[in-house]
Amino acid sequence: MTDSKRLLNLFRNLSAERQQSLLDYAEFLAGKEEAVPPVATEPLPIPRPEQENVVKAIQRLMQTYPMLERNHVFHEASAQMTRHLMHGIPAAEAIDELERIFRRQYQQFLSRSRQMTVEE
Repeated sequence: MTDSKRLLNLFRNLSAERQQSLLDYAEFLAGKEEAVPPVATEPLPIPRPEQENVVKAIQRLMQTYPMLERNHVFHEASAQMTRHLMHGIPAAEAIDELERIFRRQYQQFLSRSRQMTVEE
């Protein structure tokens, strides 16, 4: 079975809500290909909406922390998306964990930046 047929079969077996989440996630992955150079060195004040899905949270956090390299956070963010989609973890719980991941990655970014400044 080809990957596209397998994906289509999996998609058809999901609830409407999970189908939408999977589509959102696919759009997120497609957007990952477009690298935009970071402009801010501090997190941008983008508030968390009251109702937010996991994909939108990842997008918001990527905008909040534009200085982070996507590859540094992508693996962990993908793991949270998988926990939500495949294991039924509530969106709010996955988003809380995503926010912790991004904060930790930002602290690591600051540490690397300070270290590079000291070495110069």
